[in-house]
Amino acid sequence: MKKKSKLLKIIKGTALSLPILLIAFFLIRAVGKMTLNQTPLGGINESMYVDINGTEQWINIYGQDLNNPVLLYLHGGPGSATSQIDYVITRKWSDVYTVVTWDQRSCGKSYDASQNDIVLTKEMFLTDGKELTEFILEYLSKDKITILGHSWGSIFGANLVLKYPEYYDCFIGAGQLVDFLDNEEAFKQEALLWAEGDEEALQLVNRLTPDNTTAEYFAVKNTIMQKYGYDMMVNGADYNLISTVIFNPNYSIADWINYFNADMSSYLEFSSSKEFASFSLKTRVDYNVPFYNINGDMDYQTNYKLAKKYFDEVNAPYKQMFLMENMTHGLLESDSEGFSEIVHKIAETERSKVM
Repeated sequence: MKKKSKLLKIIKGTALSLPILLIAFFLIRAVGKMTLNQTPLGGINESMYVDINGTEQWINIYGQDLNNPVLLYLHGGPGSATSQIDYVITRKWSDVYTVVTWDQRSCGKSYDASQNDIVLTKEMFLTDGKELTEFILEYLSKDKITILGHSWGSIFGANLVLKYPEYYDCFIGAGQLVDFLDNEEAFKQEALLWAEGDEEALQLVNRLTPDNTTAEYFAVKNTIMQKYGYDMMVNGADYNLISTVIFNPNYSIADWINYFNADMSSYLEFSSSKEFASFSLKTRVDYNVPFYNINGDMDYQTNYKLAKKYFDEVNAPYKQMFLMENMTHGLLESDSEGFSEIVHKIAETERSKVM
């Protein structure tokens, strides 16, 4: 009976303390969000939905000095919005750039269930990028902007710069993707070398079908990368992911619910389509703006060797490659400080050309 009585007291005490803990959690979260929502003196911190190509798409604009050049950050995927965590990364560049982060159509905070049946096309994305760029130029009173794209964002951004060079003063590709089919075929060849002598692993590698990238294909690819230590987050993150999520100044509880309930099947279909393949940069090497690449020397998600080969072929007014040591595809998260240092070097290089 005594044991039962003690157990009841513990249960009762837990039941009473739970509401207090929840209230404390939400109070702390509110204070943290309020702090992060502050606008830097002389700078900008604005979030908004913009009518882009017939859809409402979410952006955040953050910078410490409105006189700084503007940088548009293009997340990866396709369809892998990073607004749930990217503010802690992109704000590290905000002393030298006014940074615009964008959840591309129908993903992240731009997700719209009514768009689920829309067939995604190259022209659609390029029109989105053009219209958003035009909005940024007018809204921030700039003549040109810089693009920094990661992974899918790098090939998307390169296509924008190639088609509309008059809008951009610089291109920065991180985890540069050059050609999707070539990239997947190169991954399989690398994986065959890793698995040499391991019959079980070779059977797994032989399940890879570079010309048929289904959900199963990506699952097998991720398993192989994890097995050999090349997965995106093998190095973890150099910031606290939990606190980043909790104190995200741009996300409400409703936003998180929408984020986890989003149907991303249209993006999976796009990833294996001819439309995605048409973004290929092969033979398209003539740029009218400075061309920078930042890649990890362990990145086989977007093969850094193919990126280096493409970089060597690029013709641009100026070009420079940075290879981050011991970094896989998650170089922005695993070494956000080191990545930021490189972005600052690029900003300094570009500024010196103007002066």
